[in-house]
Amino acid sequence: MKAFVYTILLALFVFSCNSTKTVTEHSAPKTISEEDTVRITNDELEYEIIIIEPGFNTWLQSVARPEGYYSQDFLENRNLQYVIAWNQRVMQPQQFNPDLYAMQIDYQNGIDYGYEVNYKLYNYFIYFQLTYKQKLAGFIPRI
Repeated sequence: MKAFVYTILLALFVFSCNSTKTVTEHSAPKTISEEDTVRITNDELEYEIIIIEPGFNTWLQSVARPEGYYSQDFLENRNLQYVIAWNQRVMQPQQFNPDLYAMQIDYQNGIDYGYEVNYKLYNYFIYFQLTYKQKLAGFIPRI
């Protein structure tokens, strides 16, 4: 379980460290602020995930569907498919931008990570796809 946490933390940290990623050539560089940090913790399972991505926290609070909108089963199924697609792209740096897909995510089927983790991870995948014009797992990302 701790390996999952550390893998996610490292992956998201490395992925987010590049604070000047741009969606288009004309967009201004993004800077990371404290507001861009989303923390997910579960003391019972002893894990913590930190997502540091410019604009994600604001997007999560203002654009994403509210907590409870999706069932946990839906979120778990989509997250599993997104993680598989993500990890495949990490393994193909010649085909997919290694600045976007820096590290694998250790998300395992059959582990109950809880609603909050699944909700925020799912919404991060949606935010990522919309922001960086990516398409994971054959689903059109929409809110």
